[in-house]
Amino acid sequence: MKNTISNSAKFTSAFTLIEVLVSVIILSGSIFYVLQIHSQNREQILYISERGTLALQDSLFLGEDVSAYNKDTKTAYEMVERNFRVDELKSRKILQDISREYNIPEPLKLDEGEEGMPTATVNEIKLKDQYSASYFHFKIDSF
Repeated sequence: MKNTISNSAKFTSAFTLIEVLVSVIILSGSIFYVLQIHSQNREQILYISERGTLALQDSLFLGEDVSAYNKDTKTAYEMVERNFRVDELKSRKILQDISREYNIPEPLKLDEGEEGMPTATVNEIKLKDQYSASYFHFKIDSF
């Protein structure tokens, strides 16, 4: 009788093939989910990093006379050459390779709502590129 009890105890302590397969399926599903989240985070990090770099480049296109360029495409060199002299050919080439398309809607006038409140004009400047961006120029007309 002792032999039959010890033999049955040996068989019940091991995992069955079905239990192992279920655990492998659960593990593979969770690993797939983690990899999918990692991929999405990586794409967002790349977007934010690239957008930050391009925001610095966008500053070359945001001069005071920007409203004259609606529907135009300008290079960074065209925007900088009026104020700076770029003698080095390599720097000039880099600036000529950077371009943005302007889209400037009609300015928005903020009129006096109450007596004594200032009036202002708001211009939205949309720069189109791989990662488009919007900027706003505020001008106080009267105070």
